[in-house]
Amino acid sequence: MSEALIARGVAVTGLSRSADGIDVTDEASIEAALGRLEGPYDLILVATGALEIDGARPEKALKQVTPKAMMDQFALNCIGPSLVLKHAVRLLPRDGRCVFAALSARVGSIGDNGFGGWYSYRTAKAALNQMIHSGAIELGRSHRDAICVALHPGTVQTPFTEKYLGRHPSVPPEEAAQNLLSVIDDLTVEDNGQFFDWQGARVPW
Repeated sequence: MSEALIARGVAVTGLSRSADGIDVTDEASIEAALGRLEGPYDLILVATGALEIDGARPEKALKQVTPKAMMDQFALNCIGPSLVLKHAVRLLPRDGRCVFAALSARVGSIGDNGFGGWYSYRTAKAALNQMIHSGAIELGRSHRDAICVALHPGTVQTPFTEKYLGRHPSVPPEEAAQNLLSVIDDLTVEDNGQFFDWQGARVPW
């Protein structure tokens, strides 16, 4: 997505674990990294996440649920993006359109869950969705033109999904990036606090 934005001529500030040492499971790390930045930013995108952490694969049965796997999922997939939102508010303009978006997943939808399983990952993403929805309400009070959303990118062809590509249609990262940017481009203030897929369709909570 950074490359796609740069190709548009957009100035991009990228932060990552590998290049900048930012650890989204550590609030001090988030605060230090974002504290070095000066706004305003018209787009802040959180693209962190993991389906497997420390070798713990998505659970197929309740008997496979463990406290550690669930806590690890919450730390990375919910708490991390929530803390980025907390410390990113000061970087958003008080007036004028701006977007805060976090990558979620359709499997985090409670209303669109017909298969069960994947307990820790699903639950962490559902919690992230609630944080985005609730945070959007507060953000809208102080930043009247802000749009805070959760985004489902679809299944992207990356190491993150390579074990699961046979089950779902997938697209290369470059195409997924363009899809998401098209959704972001079309967002309005009325979309604040919502959950959208890569086609711009609302995903049930």
